[in-house]
Amino acid sequence: MRFLKTLIIIFLGVFTFSNYAQKKTKKPLNIIWLSTEDMGPILGAYGNKIIKTPNLDKLANEGVRYTNAYATVGVCAPSRFSIITGVYSARLGAHNMRTGDYHNYKTPEEVKYRTYIGVKDKTGRNIPEYEIVTPPEVKPFTQILRKKGYYTANNFKCDYQFNAPFTAWDEVSSKVSFKDAPKGKPFFYVRNFLVTHESRIWQRKNIPLTVKPEDVIIPDYYPDIIEVRNDIARKYSNIEEMDRQVGVIMEQLKNDNLLDNTIIMFWSDHGGNLLRQKRAVGNSGLNVPLIIRYPDKKMAGKIDERIVSLMDLGPTVLSLLGIEKPAHYDGKAFAGKFEETPRKYAFGTADRFDETTDMQRSVLDGRFVYIKNFMPQLPLIYRNKYREQIPMNAKLIELNRQKKLKGDAAYIFMETKPREELYDLKNDPYEVHNLANDMNYRERLTEYRNALSNWQLEIGDKGFIPEHDLVEMFWPEMLQPKTENVLISSAKKNTIVLSCKTEGASIGYQTGKAIGTKSWQLYYKPIKIKGKEKLVARAIRIGYKASEITSN
Repeated sequence: MRFLKTLIIIFLGVFTFSNYAQKKTKKPLNIIWLSTEDMGPILGAYGNKIIKTPNLDKLANEGVRYTNAYATVGVCAPSRFSIITGVYSARLGAHNMRTGDYHNYKTPEEVKYRTYIGVKDKTGRNIPEYEIVTPPEVKPFTQILRKKGYYTANNFKCDYQFNAPFTAWDEVSSKVSFKDAPKGKPFFYVRNFLVTHESRIWQRKNIPLTVKPEDVIIPDYYPDIIEVRNDIARKYSNIEEMDRQVGVIMEQLKNDNLLDNTIIMFWSDHGGNLLRQKRAVGNSGLNVPLIIRYPDKKMAGKIDERIVSLMDLGPTVLSLLGIEKPAHYDGKAFAGKFEETPRKYAFGTADRFDETTDMQRSVLDGRFVYIKNFMPQLPLIYRNKYREQIPMNAKLIELNRQKKLKGDAAYIFMETKPREELYDLKNDPYEVHNLANDMNYRERLTEYRNALSNWQLEIGDKGFIPEHDLVEMFWPEMLQPKTENVLISSAKKNTIVLSCKTEGASIGYQTGKAIGTKSWQLYYKPIKIKGKEKLVARAIRIGYKASEITSN
């Protein structure tokens, strides 16, 4: 009996050590975001048989495909604000598109603000370029990853409604790759695919099409004319090119033996790129593809119908890495250790887009879309110089002016909007039959109306505040506040402590050969230096001017 006990103890000891050794030797988990632009869920994996997307279809077959994923806004910058901060843009006054030229990372010295850009708010007052000033606790979630030892790299779009702080990423450039991660260090890498952006409809007009115009699917809200077919064919062809580019990344990961310890997330920053898609607050503007592939192909081929917001991506990354999200987040983890209760609704907003101001809010639950128009006196399709560079958009506007559009194709050109809209996506996927006045849907209308009202009250919806006044709130007297300089002190020999009096400021520092480069280390604990090694430091709070550079 004693011999048997000894064997059991030895076995348990070996088993425990084996498990421990496996944990100790297991490769750290990497995260990759494959982020595309301006695209609804129209991949082969989502049922579109015209567009050939073999690489993304394979990713979906090996991962989890989400059918009810939504952007918070149907356009880039406000949507990406929510993604990087985990907070609704309308909660913090970041809902207007766009606040300034922050598409890509700039050093503090490179940032410029124009005081006049020809844009007015709903009261007719001037709107200059500005940055959103967030509460002190709101920072890019990537800083949490950096504190946990992750190499964070972005290729290469930021577009957050504020200039990306130099503390947010290890590197932002059009050339950076996951291959640039220091040896032995896990990485969070974002690869943005720009080829599906609306601008590529006209910029790639001379590139041969890979999809024939006669084969495309025309939404009910467009007439069947050659301009529409040509531009949809261009859109489809651009998606096929994006899929090819995704395939290159996947092949690189395979060749580098990274697929067995990397979580891959594919998503689009908002819905489609054509008229009544981009900037729309309904399903066509907010519904996006979302695919997650796990290293062991866990749940391969699963279809997940839960309501997910793109704002949930950051909290989910943290959760998958065993990190609890900050308490102030609106985003919810939908996978990982800290997975949360699923959402009942997704909420969307639409406000100023470039030179045109409107205000719409929406509630979506995967089956129905509820829209409330706070400026119903305005047309649904407003003039926008940028998007009218797409040939079909300009053509449709002209046909409407000539009153040549009929039926569903004329629907989106309503001269004024109803106060409320309600669409049943099961029976009306193109959202052209408003059920808001149908007594059979009165109870459901009331449900969504109350849900929207409660949400707006909960977040303190800033859409009711004229934008000029918002800028005054961020920058009193239109003067941008400045971050205080970093204070450098020594806790003990060869140990440097950094601090900044500006509440909510993040501190970056450089040493050795890195001094003078664009790469800043994130300060979060005392720094060990060698002898008389030089160190420089700088602080930044979102929306503030950066501090001066100080040194030891």
